[in-house]
Amino acid sequence: MSRYMVNKLMWQIDREDEALAAFRDDPAGFVATWEAMSLTAGPPYPDGGELTDEERDAFCRRDYPLLYSLGAHPYLLWHMVRAVESDPGTNVEALSDAFKAGIQAYGVPDFTT
Repeated sequence: MSRYMVNKLMWQIDREDEALAAFRDDPAGFVATWEAMSLTAGPPYPDGGELTDEERDAFCRRDYPLLYSLGAHPYLLWHMVRAVESDPGTNVEALSDAFKAGIQAYGVPDFTT
């Protein structure tokens, strides 16, 4: 697992409005563009490293429990989920409950980087 890359991608989706909008519109296209840019050194992109096929697929399908099980940092993951899945009027408590239910089966995976 390339946890650093997963965490960096989640951070960018959560922190940058343009990245969030692009990911919401086309997760696969955004991830492909982000990975291509990550091959070039310079902030905010790390140099080196790639997502695994499983990680890439999890992002493209918005499979948050899978990302969690693979070791995505839970704090970054929750903030990304909240950003991606929330619209005005979203019941954040219900979203939180659904997120917790989805990851519960995985216990506490190793999320060290």
